[in-house]
Amino acid sequence: MAMFVLIVGGGKVGSYLASLLLGEGYRVRVIEQQRDEIPRLKRDLPAEVVVLGSGTDPNVLEGAGIRQAQVVAAVTGEDETNLVVASLAHSEFGVPRVIGRVNNPRNAWLFTPAMGVDVAVNQANLMARLIAEEMSLGDMMTLLKLRKGQYSLVEEKVDPTAIAVGKQLSDLQLPRECQVAAIIRSGELVIPRGDTVLQATDEVLAVVHASQAAQLAAILGPGQHQGTG
Repeated sequence: MAMFVLIVGGGKVGSYLASLLLGEGYRVRVIEQQRDEIPRLKRDLPAEVVVLGSGTDPNVLEGAGIRQAQVVAAVTGEDETNLVVASLAHSEFGVPRVIGRVNNPRNAWLFTPAMGVDVAVNQANLMARLIAEEMSLGDMMTLLKLRKGQYSLVEEKVDPTAIAVGKQLSDLQLPRECQVAAIIRSGELVIPRGDTVLQATDEVLAVVHASQAAQLAAILGPGQHQGTG
């Protein structure tokens, strides 16, 4: 059976999240307390997905099926509301995973597991992390975080001056916790093997431990490559 996600807050964030999840085959319910928002939501989403009521009311949560939810996402525009929803979902209903949206970065310190929040979505913090990654890892792009951020699926185009150019994968001193998953070359997928020779502008997709991403970037990014002779 598909995972069931209960979203509290039917604004732009909540409705877009619901659309994405429905498109991926998840079961979804969206609770929205503003009655005048319901027609818009029902235009954007299947009518049976939309529930009118307050997400801080245990009876509304129960009626929306919270006891069957694997995930609750509290994404209203009010931090206080999101914290109350998270606390109820965690302590009253035992939901396995609770995600809370942080609207005011000054309130981020409140969004902790002790308050019922497993993952705090803090847009300011996210942007800061993206800027930090961009500054430290050059052109490497993080596509997906795995194992609570310990590992990342990353993509980087091999720079023409990189030390990796013209070398077999088996000859590169790749980080110990790094696995090259695929290479895209001139729009074609290349399955990586030990004798695969990297070329300039190859797009490399790899799974790497967060602590070793910079090492991988140093191998694939701008360097002192002088050719293979």
